[in-house]
Amino acid sequence: MGNPAHPLPIPSTQAGREGLAALLARPSRAVVALDFDGTLADIVPDPERSRAHPDVVPALSVLAPRVAAVAVITGRPADTAVRYGGFAGAAGLDHLVVLGHYGAERWDAATAAVHAPAPDPGVEAVRAELPAVLARAGADDGTWIEEKGRAVAVHTRRAADPQGAFESLRGPLGELAARHGLIVEPGRLVLELRPAGTDKGVALEGYVEEVGAETVLYAGDDLGDLAAYAAVEKLRTRGINGLLVCSGSEVPELAERADLLLPGPAAVAELLGTLGGQLADAGR
Repeated sequence: MGNPAHPLPIPSTQAGREGLAALLARPSRAVVALDFDGTLADIVPDPERSRAHPDVVPALSVLAPRVAAVAVITGRPADTAVRYGGFAGAAGLDHLVVLGHYGAERWDAATAAVHAPAPDPGVEAVRAELPAVLARAGADDGTWIEEKGRAVAVHTRRAADPQGAFESLRGPLGELAARHGLIVEPGRLVLELRPAGTDKGVALEGYVEEVGAETVLYAGDDLGDLAAYAAVEKLRTRGINGLLVCSGSEVPELAERADLLLPGPAAVAELLGTLGGQLADAGR
């Protein structure tokens, strides 16, 4: 967990500094929203082996009771993020919310239940056609498919030329998705085919409105987090304070828009722990 005595990093932008100051001054009106993979958990070759950094849950256990709400917003199924994060039953996380599949699913710690709409039939159609599409595209043997329930993802991290394989598949997978009314969500050497109509920005904006927050901290690491960044920038125009945190610098489109750039999940956990420690010391 973060050391409460450790100084908080200073955001590089005025808007970010104002967002951090507002969170510290009025934590009971603040939402802390966090991506999972690459932000709370290190990126690993096999997504099924992804786990939250060991300092994350202890840090959130101190921070969560002192802010209005903590939400994890992820492209993973909600119950998967809960398992891999170790969130269920954790002390202090009684009101944690996990918004899975970019907000299509919701898990509430208070009930331990997942609420979700019916699966999109386009996903099943894409799943059936995907192996043949990959074969026709000459996909590298290291390319592999991840089943995500309400979505399906193609990873190129294990390919001989990961970036080349990624770029070569964007067109064929885009055409496949379009035929079945889906979209392609690009990430770090992964292309996810999923239903349209929701993204992390829609999920975040809706949750901030539900909570009635006046400040929002959002931390992410990948292209899928750009929509959440845009939502925070939009909320700022409505008088809501925002602090945009980027975990890692592998995605320049995100890093360039961040108020605070951190080197990875360990540093994100340190930030969360330090915030929680300072708020605990302040008695808020």
